[in-house]
Amino acid sequence: MQTSVSTALLRLLKNQKYHLVGQHSAVKRCRWLYESLVHNRPCYKQKFYGIRSHQCVQMTPSVLYCNMRCRFCWRIQSGDVAFKWDETGPSRWDDPETIVEACIEAQTDILSGYKANPKVDKKTLREASTPRHAAISLTGEPTLYPRLGELIKSFHKRGFTTFLVSNGTLPDVLTQLDTEPTQLYVSLCAYDKQTFTKTCRPQIPNAWERLTKTLSLLSSFKCPTVIRLTLVRHVNLSHPEQYARLLSKAHPTYVEPKAYMHVGASQLRLSYENMPSHQEIRDFAVTVARETGYNLLDEAPESRVVLLSDLDQPLKLA
Repeated sequence: MQTSVSTALLRLLKNQKYHLVGQHSAVKRCRWLYESLVHNRPCYKQKFYGIRSHQCVQMTPSVLYCNMRCRFCWRIQSGDVAFKWDETGPSRWDDPETIVEACIEAQTDILSGYKANPKVDKKTLREASTPRHAAISLTGEPTLYPRLGELIKSFHKRGFTTFLVSNGTLPDVLTQLDTEPTQLYVSLCAYDKQTFTKTCRPQIPNAWERLTKTLSLLSSFKCPTVIRLTLVRHVNLSHPEQYARLLSKAHPTYVEPKAYMHVGASQLRLSYENMPSHQEIRDFAVTVARETGYNLLDEAPESRVVLLSDLDQPLKLA
């Protein structure tokens, strides 16, 4: 077992099509970038919020680092594949400007592979070469990166929108961001502390209490906020009324009940049977909507996700 990030582990990430950026960041081609370019099928974020899938960079400033070890997460976790390392973060963090520039270069490299594909619409590919959205969500916990606000600002300076996805266990980092993202996602993957501990396996003390503090502070953000419920059959897909009580206290702009997908390293921890159908997610979402008074605005069966909000229609961000 290795206690630090080894060359073999980095090679494994590269084999899994991660484009490594500096010491701790990465970009990876999203499935929906491919679908958008080759089959003209955008992801649900385009349908819900207007984000153009072919112009979106899926990145992370913390590819191997997180303070939780969620069973449903697709990332490689320490101990998963005969490697062990300190998941709290590297000893030195890269500069935000350097990360952003390198991420854009990595996206250019990814897109270069589509130039000879006769199925790709050339106009769409030209547009993709000028990315406009950064999903800070690929893997790991981005709030571990100590210059997260500067990273967001660096993207915004280049005309990007930013979607930040956090597990919510570092509320002070989120509330002290000097630049808010265009939209903030917080993952809520349990309806009580016991389920949270079994499902998300936190590596820090008082993680549930930290998450609930984040939920209580969510309404203080100026940007639209989303609570994503990643739901796993036989694990946390139950008690919608208890989720609803937590959601009512947080009062996010949106709620996204979404199915766990049996992909990546999560296959080492869960089975295919843990993946809910879209109908299960929709039924769950209908109950949450009834309990919270939110509206069911939209759904994307191909991604097994439903959009709830107290708005009459979603805000288009692009």
